[in-house]
Amino acid sequence: MENPHAERQNVLLQRIMKNADKCTEAILELNRCLEEIVQADAHVKTAADLVTKYRKNVQYNLEATRSAAPSQS
Repeated sequence: MENPHAERQNVLLQRIMKNADKCTEAILELNRCLEEIVQADAHVKTAADLVTKYRKNVQYNLEATRSAAPSQS
């Protein structure tokens, strides 16, 4: 005669393993999605850096133009 406790424990362990597998698959999918986001963000960061440098150059040139222009009194 089989032990009903051992049989119940076996069923529970199988459910735990199945749920752990599903959880692992979900985490792997999340990691793939996050990697895509990181790659997309790299392009956004590059564009933001370029815009920041452009703004600084414009600001520098505006200040240089203002200081070189004769004062109006």
